[in-house]
Amino acid sequence: MEQQTDFLIIGSGISGLSFALKAARLGRVTLITKKQKLDSATNLAQGGIAAVLDPTDSFAAHMQDTLTAGDGLCHPEVVRMVVESGPERIRELMALGVDFQRAEPDHGELDLAREGGHSARRIAHAMDRTGSRIEESLLRQASADPRITILENHLAVDLLIGSKIGLAASTPYSDHCFGAYVFNRDSQQVESWSARVTVLCTGGSGKVYLYTTNPDIATGDGIAMAYRAGARVANLEFVQFHPTCLYHHRTKNFLISEAVRGEGGRLIDRHGHPFMAKYDPRGDLATRDTVARAIDLELKASGDDCVYLDITHQPAAFLIKRFPTIYQTCLGLGIDITKEPIPVVPAAHYMCGGVVSDLQGRSNLENLYVLGETACTGLHGANRLASNSLLEAVVYAQRAWEQCERDWPRLAARQPPPPPPWRAGQAEPLAEAVLISHNWDQIRRLMWNYVGIVRSEKRLNLVQERLQPITAEVERHYRDYLLTPDLIELRNISLVAELIVRCAILRKESRGLHYNIDHPTHDDKNWAKDTVIIK
Repeated sequence: MEQQTDFLIIGSGISGLSFALKAARLGRVTLITKKQKLDSATNLAQGGIAAVLDPTDSFAAHMQDTLTAGDGLCHPEVVRMVVESGPERIRELMALGVDFQRAEPDHGELDLAREGGHSARRIAHAMDRTGSRIEESLLRQASADPRITILENHLAVDLLIGSKIGLAASTPYSDHCFGAYVFNRDSQQVESWSARVTVLCTGGSGKVYLYTTNPDIATGDGIAMAYRAGARVANLEFVQFHPTCLYHHRTKNFLISEAVRGEGGRLIDRHGHPFMAKYDPRGDLATRDTVARAIDLELKASGDDCVYLDITHQPAAFLIKRFPTIYQTCLGLGIDITKEPIPVVPAAHYMCGGVVSDLQGRSNLENLYVLGETACTGLHGANRLASNSLLEAVVYAQRAWEQCERDWPRLAARQPPPPPPWRAGQAEPLAEAVLISHNWDQIRRLMWNYVGIVRSEKRLNLVQERLQPITAEVERHYRDYLLTPDLIELRNISLVAELIVRCAILRKESRGLHYNIDHPTHDDKNWAKDTVIIK
């Protein structure tokens, strides 16, 4: 079945929704999301969005904090552009109905928080529910706009590239993106969606790892599709492990916000001894790469299952008001954060690399834009500064729309070529789900054990060897069986795992989130640059 639209947006997080609201001024917008509208990493974001909003703060300070966290790999021109665009984008979100916390109810200045790596209070937040408040406001606006169609339960399979839909390599359109093949969960059919502009904003790839703070949808779909289509990807070795994921057998993926440390939370061992001061002069407010590595070292030395985050010295009333979601969730599991420390462990959290994009969010494939965690813009470098991700998303949504507006006369004048229908060939239904679940589990365990917070040459080479037959088997499944959502996602995490390992093997140094015990120092002569790979 062939479908047509002007803008095909793949993903319903903050970047996709922000872009959709603007693109609707130009043409028809179709936004697809693989599950429900609210299933996104944005909806789970607790901390907030960083911007210079206090007169005692400065763009220079925010830029320096970002550059310091990025450990020599941030692109300075990108950092400047994003930081200086921040205040205007915050005001725009507020105009769209996002109710950031005020210092005093109903009036007054914003109540700005501080998080690890920041030298000032600059985090606009809605207590510890910032992401869900932003998502709800943007969804409300998008759902009310008749020019925007939101399709749930639609999972992108592959991009439609000119050379792959019959346009000869000699034509100027062979490297253009003209839409995507999309699996409709409800009809169980693959639809061909053609579009003048395609936007990838599918979120991260945390489900490549056994333990993650990410939602179940975070299977690296955008990175995998873009790479298969011929887009450049970069810096995939820089996987950020959030230091403080709740450690409890009755829950998974629950994040204890960076803001808890920002409000004075201290990391302690099981004996109650704080330990961060011996790893970094910033102590508990060090950047995430440093804190995660410190916890990893503590756990390996002690043999314990977790460390603890203690904020019991703060008044109970303050904690209940400032962190209502964390308080209620922990209390439901028998942990009263006002009286006892919170058991925490690091978990895969954020992909600092992704599909390479320029200052307008464009990939190297014509008419293919990449936003949010799917993109590698140059802002984060080797390690993302806390709460810069939501900022990057809204800034680049604006930049991408501005570019589309400039290009629209040309884009509107050209009709995308009709895509060929999806052909299943001799594929048969997949009768044994264990074929999927076994490979899925193998990949995630291998990545956790071999490509985690601390790496080595031996482990990286071993995991590359062990992933090869799994990847080959997954590709056979893809050819032999009719598509299912699980098979599509397995194919994507299999590829993204392989790409992470390739990038990690290439970088012969330790920098930011990539720590290799065989190359424990920086190599600025050879590796003060992005790790770029292309199919």
